[in-house]
Amino acid sequence: MRWSQAFIPTLREDPADAEAPSHKLLLRAGFIRQLMAGGYSLLPLGRRVAFKIEGIIREEMNRIGAQEFSLPALHPAELWQKSGRWDVFGEELFRLHDRHGADLCLGMTHEEVFTTIAGELRSYKELPQIWYQFQTKFRDEARPKSGLLRVREFLMKDSYSLDVTEEGLDRAFQLHFEAYRRIFERCGLDAIAVEASSGAMGGSESIEFMIPSDAGEDWTASCASCGYAANTEKATSSLIPVEDSPALDAPEKFPTPGVRTIEELAHFEGGAAPERQIKTLVYLVDGEVTLVLLRGDHALVEQKLIDGTGTAQLRPAAADEVRAALGAGPGSLGAVGVAEYRVLADLALRGRTGMTTGANQDDFHLRGVDVERDIRASQWLDLRKVTEGDLCPACDAPLSVRKTIEVGHIFKLGTKYTEALRATVLDEKGEARHIIMGSYGIGIGRAVAAVVECCHDENGIIWPLSVAPYEVVVTVLNPKDVECTEVAQRVYEGLQGEGIEVLLDDRDERPGVKFKDAELVGIPYRITVGPKGLANGKLEVFRRRGGRKRDVDVQKAAGALIDNVLEERR
Repeated sequence: MRWSQAFIPTLREDPADAEAPSHKLLLRAGFIRQLMAGGYSLLPLGRRVAFKIEGIIREEMNRIGAQEFSLPALHPAELWQKSGRWDVFGEELFRLHDRHGADLCLGMTHEEVFTTIAGELRSYKELPQIWYQFQTKFRDEARPKSGLLRVREFLMKDSYSLDVTEEGLDRAFQLHFEAYRRIFERCGLDAIAVEASSGAMGGSESIEFMIPSDAGEDWTASCASCGYAANTEKATSSLIPVEDSPALDAPEKFPTPGVRTIEELAHFEGGAAPERQIKTLVYLVDGEVTLVLLRGDHALVEQKLIDGTGTAQLRPAAADEVRAALGAGPGSLGAVGVAEYRVLADLALRGRTGMTTGANQDDFHLRGVDVERDIRASQWLDLRKVTEGDLCPACDAPLSVRKTIEVGHIFKLGTKYTEALRATVLDEKGEARHIIMGSYGIGIGRAVAAVVECCHDENGIIWPLSVAPYEVVVTVLNPKDVECTEVAQRVYEGLQGEGIEVLLDDRDERPGVKFKDAELVGIPYRITVGPKGLANGKLEVFRRRGGRKRDVDVQKAAGALIDNVLEERR
């Protein structure tokens, strides 16, 4: 391809509304263009990168015996209603009606549709199966942001394993785990596998593959000592012991005028340090008022509350609902003596004595609280958010907490969908058994952006050779010079003849513009053909990663670069 004929609309300045490095660079380098919030077009360079990532994924999926499908993106509501996710996904699910008034949706994922096809299987002898596809997904994100990292329409590889035993599911899960490791390594990503919540997908176990990045929206806790790693929606930690004062014979009420926060109570005369306070939050869980208790210095992870209760509907109570239930406003709330509402307590409160909490009367608190004596906890759950420096649950070394980008997620679904949609096979005894499923996803656009987040510098993108839009750019410094043009054409054709993906920059532009564009676009190798170099029988070879330059004899330049590219491909 000649640059003069290609559509590569580079920009000199960062777009004003772009914050994440990948968002800025993919726009500036001419890989993507925004159509609307959360909707992006892949331009030719962007499509080439996405196609390469798809190719790597397809190779690795085929390597584990998977078979490729192509399923509709438009689904009947009935399927999602049967699985229960029509209501669970709420406003994130794009819903519409056809001309006959039938309810439809745009698929966020394809568990229901693949399960319907799995219903055609009849015998355990037809299992195991692994099925996959590349398909557009739709999600009505409340706040799409960061370019391709959080969008409303995206291409995903989703695959599904089908088996008749839990052991079979374990094998398929491990096959995908290893395949995902290879995929991300081949894409130039150093992905970390972490424990994760299964969320609305359901199932018994899930693992996310994370890339450390300040542009990420997930937080991951990890231990450098033993390797423990988990999304903070799932992570736990060992507690540093806190010395309690003895409980009083009964909780003692005392005035706290104007005190509304944990911090204010900590500095109030006669108050208590945050770790000696009980924080009381009020939620509506499946429509029922529920008190959620944590230590004063701990934060709630709502996903842990969702997972712990198995709820489909959860929201914080409004101020009027809180007052109607407990008779006080936030800052004066507590669970002592509360019997009419469900009380969920974080495990960090278990066995604590001498604690301070709200008295359910504005401007009053209770001290000397014995948690297990004075509070009727309906359930003890791990609800708190792990923070930097907390102790690893496996080895007690300090945990590190950092922002990450999720690039892949694998789930053990079990029979959640096959029970709902009645997909069974006959086992060895002729008895009907629900098929056991796993689900495995990689977002293609997010993978493109993740590579850029990890591989860039102040001059632009630095693509790994495996996913670069072109492997080599041949830059002609003076296209009007006949010798320069002829030599560049020979090099270009020689590289093409060896299967190298090469772009010939034959534009009538200043050399500085060409060099800046090549670095911005991030092509791994550049051969520069100029009059001064040719006068000495040399061409300049430049490696984008590391910025190394070297002069090579004209006759040997193409061959040397071919050797470099082929070696790097291996």
